[in-house]
Amino acid sequence: MATTTTSIEVPWSADRTWQLIGGFDSLPDWLPYIRTSELSEGGRVRSLTNEDGGTIVERLRAFDDAARTYSYSIQRAPFPVTDYLSTLTVHELPGGAGSRVEWSGSFTPAGVSDDEAVALFHGIYSDGLAALRETVTA
Repeated sequence: MATTTTSIEVPWSADRTWQLIGGFDSLPDWLPYIRTSELSEGGRVRSLTNEDGGTIVERLRAFDDAARTYSYSIQRAPFPVTDYLSTLTVHELPGGAGSRVEWSGSFTPAGVSDDEAVALFHGIYSDGLAALRETVTA
């Protein structure tokens, strides 16, 4: 199993940041390469459409509003991995000076090396968090 984690600090409080990104259906609000998100199964499954028209289907595995975190797995996507589990968490910085958003994942590469799979998801997470910072500082 391979893993990767990345994080970024943003100038918003943890509560305000969580309000933007904490909804399982909120990716289009801050992630420009996700055009749409449609919930099904009582909000536990999201079908995402990316900028190329591709579809990614993900299932919510855990949600903790008080801890500002959720985890999800991929049900269908064009990624070369299986057993994917990812977690998005917002942490308050000391003194309320903003927040740190952490995005992590674990997965089993399928047809690619561990390094290739890690590079793919590390890039997705890093680019996504950079887009988040742009959104909150615009």
